[in-house]
Amino acid sequence: MIQIDYTEQMINYRNYLLDEEKSVATTEKYLRDVRRFLSFLEGFPKETGINKEYTIAYKAHLSGSYAPASVNSMLIAMNGFLKFCGLSNLCVKLLKIQRQIFCKKEKELTGREYQRLLRALKGTRLFYIIRTIGGTGIRVSELQYITVDAVRTGKADVKCKNKNRIIFLPKEVRTILKEYIAKAGIKKGSVFVTRSGKPLNRSNIWRDMQS
Repeated sequence: MIQIDYTEQMINYRNYLLDEEKSVATTEKYLRDVRRFLSFLEGFPKETGINKEYTIAYKAHLSGSYAPASVNSMLIAMNGFLKFCGLSNLCVKLLKIQRQIFCKKEKELTGREYQRLLRALKGTRLFYIIRTIGGTGIRVSELQYITVDAVRTGKADVKCKNKNRIIFLPKEVRTILKEYIAKAGIKKGSVFVTRSGKPLNRSNIWRDMQS
């Protein structure tokens, strides 16, 4: 049974994640999951500290409330925190998940649904975003690398986790992006930005999608 100063360790862990060049979004996600774990521990006597029985119980608790992929995501955050605290012996194994190459059919947009979405978005910034994502296959987090220069040259240099890859922009995508750039009066940098000039992130786009 081990007792640790959670408050101090959380501050140190956040700094550690940032030093490891984790993105701000990833860092906050890890910290949020660790706080969930620490909240779960509040149901146990504080004087006993933390032991393997508690981490196994937490795994069982998550398994009864979340999908396996979500459970593993939260366990990775917990295990990372425990290792940082020198408590590797308290880590638990992740759930075994059969790898799926393709998403479930019911989660896919059909061609008709995609066109219906575009018709509903016609004339909005989100229309151009969805066309760009649909035409290139990029992730939402990679949208920031679609710049004015990328539209001009026909390729975007995407940097993710210390790796670079080139995304080619089809002619049709470049055409609609040039239309948007002219319409929005964008001269340089990322094509899709907030009012303050920062690249759009998942939360920005999700709010637009909800609207």
